[in-house]
Amino acid sequence: MWYNDSSIKGAPSARAAREGNDLNPIYEKLCRCLDDVRKKTDFVPELGLVLGSGLGDFADEIEKAAEVNYADIQGFPVSTVPGHKGRFVFGYVGDVKVVVMQGRVHYYEGYPLSDVVLPVRLMGLMGADKIMLTNAAGGVNPEFNAGDLMLIKDQIMFLFPNPLVGQNIDDLGVRFPDMSHAYDSELCQTIRDIAKRENIPLREGVYCQLTGPSFETPAEVRMLGMMGVDAVGMSTACEVVAANHMGLRVCGISCISNKGAGLSPTPLTHEEVQEAANIAAPRFKKLLRQSIMSMGEKGRI
Repeated sequence: MWYNDSSIKGAPSARAAREGNDLNPIYEKLCRCLDDVRKKTDFVPELGLVLGSGLGDFADEIEKAAEVNYADIQGFPVSTVPGHKGRFVFGYVGDVKVVVMQGRVHYYEGYPLSDVVLPVRLMGLMGADKIMLTNAAGGVNPEFNAGDLMLIKDQIMFLFPNPLVGQNIDDLGVRFPDMSHAYDSELCQTIRDIAKRENIPLREGVYCQLTGPSFETPAEVRMLGMMGVDAVGMSTACEVVAANHMGLRVCGISCISNKGAGLSPTPLTHEEVQEAANIAAPRFKKLLRQSIMSMGEKGRI
């Protein structure tokens, strides 16, 4: 089951996918994944939501229309990280049609970078033209504390390969995409407005993605602070690049799960990250729900 090019902006047609003589193998894989999803559901989302550590059960709270397990999508990468379920959940947040990614994959798990950004690209091909990304991140800004929520206003992808390296996939976007406004100002303002209305404290800052899986050293945290970084993690920034390449509008929120090494009085553990994310989850989920609904009400979706 396929949509033609007129029904979803940017979606591949069956003819283009199956008859193209020089089809990029990464794009061809995307087409196969989309085909597998469409065999399960014809739901066309308006917004794609990626859930980070501690937020996975938000997908269980939406009005569900369909579910597709990653394992049922040929070639789709499956997360090996504890706390990350492996499925797309389709449904509604208020009146807004969403596809929720319940668990993501990371570069440090050993997947090629094209597989790491495949899910975000696939959500765009499904029909979503807005992407909301969430993550758990370490606090580099010494004023940030575990449990704080941070609106991502910009990003640095440091010592991390760009997902657009290699042959450009013209069907997805231009060779040299502009990143002046990687995070959409209007969507970000909606999140600010909701946080203020609902009395949810909200930090703002610059997010940096490193490869992981080791946590940063104290020297690295000091270096990142001098670079203007407020929070650091192992996901998100490469997904933002891929989404912007496709012309999708992006917003993102980090949950500060711990102070970075050198700022934290104790050694860092993944259990600490999950615990802090779980504690912040009620506020985080309320901010997500109300922001998505407000975007729909104001015609921003």
